[in-house]
Amino acid sequence: MTARVRAPEFRGRGWLNTGGRELTLADLRGKVLLLDFWTFCCINCLHVLDELRPLEEKYGDALVVIGVHSPKFEHERDPDALAAAVERYGVTHPVLDDVEMATWQQYAAKAWPTLNVIDPEGYVVAAMAGEGHAEGLSRLLDELIATHEAKGTLHRGDGPYVPPAEPATPLRFPGKAIELDAGHLLVSDSARHSLVELAPDGETVVRRIGAGDRGRVDGPADTARFAEPQGVCRLPAHAAEVAGYDIVVADTVNHLLRGVRLETGEVTTVAGTGRQWRSTVDDHAHDALSVDLSSPWDVAWYDDRVVIAMAGIHQLWWFDPIKRTAGMYAGTTVEALRDGPLPDVWMAQPSGLSVSADGRRLWVADSETSALRYVEDGELHTAVGQGLFDFGHVDGPAEQALLQHPLGVGALPDGSVLIADTYNGAVRRFDPASGTVSTVADGLAEPSDLVVTGDGEVLVVESAAHRLTRLAPGALSAAGASTIAGARHRTERPPTDLAAGELTLDVIFEPPPGQKLDESFGPSTRLEISASPPELLLDGAGVGTELSRRLVLSDQVASGVLQVVAQAATCDAEAEHAACHLSRQDWGVPVRITPDGVHRLPLVLRGLDS
Repeated sequence: MTARVRAPEFRGRGWLNTGGRELTLADLRGKVLLLDFWTFCCINCLHVLDELRPLEEKYGDALVVIGVHSPKFEHERDPDALAAAVERYGVTHPVLDDVEMATWQQYAAKAWPTLNVIDPEGYVVAAMAGEGHAEGLSRLLDELIATHEAKGTLHRGDGPYVPPAEPATPLRFPGKAIELDAGHLLVSDSARHSLVELAPDGETVVRRIGAGDRGRVDGPADTARFAEPQGVCRLPAHAAEVAGYDIVVADTVNHLLRGVRLETGEVTTVAGTGRQWRSTVDDHAHDALSVDLSSPWDVAWYDDRVVIAMAGIHQLWWFDPIKRTAGMYAGTTVEALRDGPLPDVWMAQPSGLSVSADGRRLWVADSETSALRYVEDGELHTAVGQGLFDFGHVDGPAEQALLQHPLGVGALPDGSVLIADTYNGAVRRFDPASGTVSTVADGLAEPSDLVVTGDGEVLVVESAAHRLTRLAPGALSAAGASTIAGARHRTERPPTDLAAGELTLDVIFEPPPGQKLDESFGPSTRLEISASPPELLLDGAGVGTELSRRLVLSDQVASGVLQVVAQAATCDAEAEHAACHLSRQDWGVPVRITPDGVHRLPLVLRGLDS
């Protein structure tokens, strides 16, 4: 029996969604608490927000979810940006602004997202990293509620959540946009779960496609439902005629692609099952309606098909609207930066796509590496960007320039490309001819996309300002651009001190209550390990089926990052028709090699203190 551990007290800058009230553990005694350590840039964290919604509804009078926002990027430290993100993603529980990561450290979190469960008496009873834990959490909550109801230590009733007021604006956190005929614009109105057609002035609403409520419903424009849609692209006329629709929409939180017929506004599902992808990578073509997707964030017509920025699994996929098939295009699901021939490359939350005027190059905003990348002739290249933890606002030669979590790109007719440098609040320009980066506009509120119109104007989707903004005439000229030598940042999470030589890496996983490891389709676990720089890891890199592995660390590399991807398949233990589940997490563990470092590194995919 492991000694019971008291939950550490909350420490942070302040609270959101509490009506201004500061919460303490004592205020919440008698409730089951679920702490969700997240950061709003992280797609896995956004997945967990959606996994928690049904639990909050089911256990509402006994469970209190607390979002502990522990930021990665500099922009995420801004309290106004955090407040906007809480509204944007429909967070309906209290959020602690853990700006200095004090609560993160007290709970020994090592990855985004991490979940901790605290019982009604104030003891930590479970910790788990990653996503895919909803079923296990439900069983654990059932046990805790039954136990503490019997003991008399559970106090049912309303929680501390106080909803904020929502301002009335025509758009609410728009995501992406394209130009239609006659200068009209089609915008994904993400927080209102719909598409909006605007007149050429970029302000007048012509029509709305979607009822405006979160959901998944096909049909006429006024009854169809989306869930936080993002990317939109128009099919070429020949493809649209065969497919029967004109627009492909990345219906992000539904994990679907939807088709829209412009003439009527009719919406239909064209790819995806609605289940989130939790499988293994393959290079096969699949029936588009039978394949699982994961947070598609943008779409573009390239290489005679729709390419999908599959942010949720750090890949690009393809969709053929004529053959009605879909499959993987680039990426291995490892979250990192590595170029080379497709598909064996590494990406990190690709979120924006744009095709060059000659159709040869597909530009990619790879947000978590703060990188501008491109696909050409079957290879992936990095134009700007240095990795997962390096970001800033620095112009000049591309190899030295820095971005901060860009979400959008827009190819220009001259071969250069504009970047919606989201967390810097800027529009940047990369010129391949000179190999330089410049700033063409700043002071924007989280720009998330760019529209280059047929007459040469540039519209910015200024997401956190809830509007489309035109770049000033001349902004794209050499005279209109500026060179900024701003701050360089590096995410400095506390490193783990390891000794050079042999290291045992253990991923700790215990099946949730009522489940067992599932060997029905082969090994139930998978572990993939790599390092940055690669020289840090002398032995032990690669993929295997055991969750424990012997590594050998170099004594010639002072520090680096161990990149670990683990997953475990489980199924219901007693059910006649057992449901299957997959838990998965990517860790980027900062390490420092020291003589006094340890020789074992435990990582918790799911663990119980019992």
